[in-house]
Amino acid sequence: MSSYISFILPTYNEQDNIIPLIKEILSLDDNYLIEIIVVDDNSTDKTQYLVREFSKTDIRVRLINRLGRYGLSSAICEGCLNSNGDVIAIMDSDGQHEVKSVYQSISYLLNSENDIIIGSRFKQGSSITGLSKKREKGSSFANYLARYTLPRNYGHISDFMSGCCTFKRKTCINYVKQINVNGFKFLYELLSISKGRLKVNEIPLDFRERKYGSSKLDYAVIWDFVISAIHTLTKRLIPRRAISFGFVGATGILVHLFVVYFLLGITKLTFFQVLPIAGVSAASSNFLINNLLTFRNARLEGVELIFGLVRFLLVSSIPLLANVGLASSFYQYVTPNKFLSQMAGIIIVFIWNYAASSKFVWRE
Repeated sequence: MSSYISFILPTYNEQDNIIPLIKEILSLDDNYLIEIIVVDDNSTDKTQYLVREFSKTDIRVRLINRLGRYGLSSAICEGCLNSNGDVIAIMDSDGQHEVKSVYQSISYLLNSENDIIIGSRFKQGSSITGLSKKREKGSSFANYLARYTLPRNYGHISDFMSGCCTFKRKTCINYVKQINVNGFKFLYELLSISKGRLKVNEIPLDFRERKYGSSKLDYAVIWDFVISAIHTLTKRLIPRRAISFGFVGATGILVHLFVVYFLLGITKLTFFQVLPIAGVSAASSNFLINNLLTFRNARLEGVELIFGLVRFLLVSSIPLLANVGLASSFYQYVTPNKFLSQMAGIIIVFIWNYAASSKFVWRE
């Protein structure tokens, strides 16, 4: 009996690339039962229309149109969980992953004891004509960092950042169900969650130039990976969003200090007069950055952005007033250590800000 292969193609504005890719996948199908699941993040071009029309002529193609949900990794997860194949193949939809390489990885996977086969851009024999020097350096650094955050028995892998991989449903799907990230690094999260339990190997990948459209790589993707790496280093004990929220909070300290010294330098205001201005500036900065990064899947826009800022300032003001009392109580009843007393107050404030902001500002 032929093996059943599910191709998962996440899309966002890939109208010029998606149909040629689907046709190429189907044209090379000689030995397998195939389904192609296109998971679209509500594209603003004709991607959805073209896939829907194509699916009317070929029942092997299905479209999942996502509303209110977005992000490459979450799209891949949704496609995997809605697939029927014994083997699941993940590919980018921009045409940069050579289809022949994916079929080679499927054959390798089915004839080996491996659970995952990665299409690597950096394994000997690969070609990276579609990777700019800047992105090559960025990917190399990310792979270097990933190698030291993941289990040691994945140390032989050369491309943790690859968007091309095939895996056996039976051994991997329960790990896929645990992935909760919107960024690009589905494979990294899968390896992190598996804690070294999977057998993984690679094949060289021909990474071609994108013919149409533009890359979706941006600052948010880089931020996601940094947070993922820290999340893994902390043994996944601290929520990803809490880590992101904490780092954004640290930038607020810098904003606070800058505003204080800037206003003292250019105005005649006293130190006590500039403190409230600095506090509001820092809190506003934290809100805007968190809205762009930490909570971008629930990002507020337009009028809601203004109301969200007001709610955030209100939420943030409550623990600021309580902080003195918390630190004083800790100092009086727990330990007369000034540093520990202040840290206790800061930790309580952080937990309140994170929990309350999630609930009342971004409704998460």
